[in-house]
Amino acid sequence: MTAAIILFQSLFLPHGFPDSVSEDYLEYQLWDTLQAFSSSVTGSLATHALLRGSGVGDSSATVTAATITWILRDGTGMIGRILFAWMKGSRLDCDAKRWRLFADLLNDAVDLYGDLGLRSSQHASLLLCARPEYCIVGVAGGATRAALTVHQARRDNMADVCAKDGSQETLVNLAGLLISLLIVPLVSDSFWATYLLFLLLTCLHLYANYRAVRSVIMETLNQSRLSIVLEHFLRAGRIMSPAEANPKEPLLPGLGTQVSVDVGVSLSVVISSVSQLELLKKGNESLYLLGWRRDTGRMAVVLHERSSSVDVIRSVVHAEILHRKSSCSDPARYKILAETHGYVSRIFPDFYYGLCASGWLTDRNLLDSDDWRANWDTNKGL
Repeated sequence: MTAAIILFQSLFLPHGFPDSVSEDYLEYQLWDTLQAFSSSVTGSLATHALLRGSGVGDSSATVTAATITWILRDGTGMIGRILFAWMKGSRLDCDAKRWRLFADLLNDAVDLYGDLGLRSSQHASLLLCARPEYCIVGVAGGATRAALTVHQARRDNMADVCAKDGSQETLVNLAGLLISLLIVPLVSDSFWATYLLFLLLTCLHLYANYRAVRSVIMETLNQSRLSIVLEHFLRAGRIMSPAEANPKEPLLPGLGTQVSVDVGVSLSVVISSVSQLELLKKGNESLYLLGWRRDTGRMAVVLHERSSSVDVIRSVVHAEILHRKSSCSDPARYKILAETHGYVSRIFPDFYYGLCASGWLTDRNLLDSDDWRANWDTNKGL
């Protein structure tokens, strides 16, 4: 028995487990294994429906028609993959858990339509329109899995963690295929049997995915986690640990109360004159300028070329505090901005010390900072 356990561990778990991975690794992998199994079976059901809808088994269907169907499927998928990576690529690192869950929700929605709708060939073209959504799932799922792997690998062993995750997934998919070989022939001729099985497995898949991403305890600060920690600090005077804050992080798009702020923008986006620059610098001795975008009115941060990760964290803390005290339409917002500089200078040292003492990483962050930097002197301007 001991030899079998050692063999299993060497085949499917990273070298040095459990010390070589994060504490949440095992719980996440167990839930991820369950969701991968249910996804494998539901994928087989959806593929069966797609093939039937494309004309497989129909004597009137032609090879040319089937070929065109698959070419269109792959072509629309490639376009969707490129566009999604362009529009949302930078956000996947910052909200890895949220996008991971979103990818699985989208995957189940497309599969559900495929299984219920593709009972005749006239519906096949409709599912082709959903092929870009499948590729969005692939981009979001793959990219966020890489982000989670970086979090889990604790001994610079990302390649080993990724490889063993692939081995686990292969084993689970193999088991799912074997189960599918038994189940699909039994239910394929009955719409309601297929529907009920698919619905049951989809619910299992969504629940397992939710539990998987909820089990992840990230020590880096994104805007949601920073907002949660700051709110508790201002209310209770104590910094929440990663284990306390992560379960409160919203996992669905649109949820959460964090302020909308663009970090690392060009100086020209925020100011148009020297007088505006002086307003932003009034009372400010930090390595960032907090203001408002001229085009959209959103809060924006201009970072100094010497700014560090701690300065980025401080700038977003400042934006959160300013958001609590004024709105972008407030005519006195520059006066309020100058007043908040002193307040942030007083509270941030204790806030920063609490972050370090509670186990948060401050030498890097996930606050979606752009690459623009500026250089100014507090007395001489630009």
